[in-house]
Amino acid sequence: MPLPNAPGLGFKPEHFAAIRDTRPQLGFFEVHAENYMGAGGPPHRQLTALRQDYALSLHGVGLSIGGPDRPDAGHLARLRDLITRYQPASFSEHLAWSSHETDYLNDLLPLPYTAETLQLVCDHVDEVQSTLGCRLLLENPSTYVLFEQSTLSETEFLAEIARRTGCGLLLDVNNVFVSCTNHRTDPQNWLAAFPLAAVGEVHLGGHATEALPSGPLLIDDHGSPVADPVWDLYHQTIARAGALPTLIEWDNDVPEFSILLAEAARAAAILTRAEVHHAHAC
Repeated sequence: MPLPNAPGLGFKPEHFAAIRDTRPQLGFFEVHAENYMGAGGPPHRQLTALRQDYALSLHGVGLSIGGPDRPDAGHLARLRDLITRYQPASFSEHLAWSSHETDYLNDLLPLPYTAETLQLVCDHVDEVQSTLGCRLLLENPSTYVLFEQSTLSETEFLAEIARRTGCGLLLDVNNVFVSCTNHRTDPQNWLAAFPLAAVGEVHLGGHATEALPSGPLLIDDHGSPVADPVWDLYHQTIARAGALPTLIEWDNDVPEFSILLAEAARAAAILTRAEVHHAHAC
């Protein structure tokens, strides 16, 4: 079953008691897959209990799909075991690279959008989907540099990956706003060119702003409420695409659970208006 067209939250262990006691009306919870690759212990007991009441989305950060090397076989095997164990409604990863040979970097790094890297990423996506036995959602990155050798736009690159491999896309609206602001381009034009029909999940998160002489530099830090311009872009996107599973990402300086629920409620209101509009249109 796919994720419900409703808001979800990233699960944080410190919120487990509040979730257990209040059973909030949420569509799903999302977890970083790499945090659950051990055999047992409290993380798995909590996730097992959570899975009984909510749909689950696994979000990977370590496959390095955009890197020069094939996805690590051991990492894929652990992912496959995790997917078999929890039967998540969704599995997603990033259009980025984070490893080279035996070196692993604690970051999600950009890649040039060329025919060569397109084929490389498609080969990696094909291998991941074949090994895991499920459809992958690939997330658009937040970027801070552009490559002179790029011959495709980011939206063209992502659309072609989805067309060639059959994967879905994860649309991170905050990443769109961050990248477009950093590169002095229009996020609405970016979204107008993006293949919304391939989207299986949406992410919303906060960002930090650094003032530079050349203008603002935005940093995707998942440590604050969703900014108003990002909410505006999200509203426009949902008005076009209809309701979609929507995650509130907040991974740093994690607040009280009630604050996350308030962010989710704001997304729920936008999703409800879209459902009503589309029902009347039919």
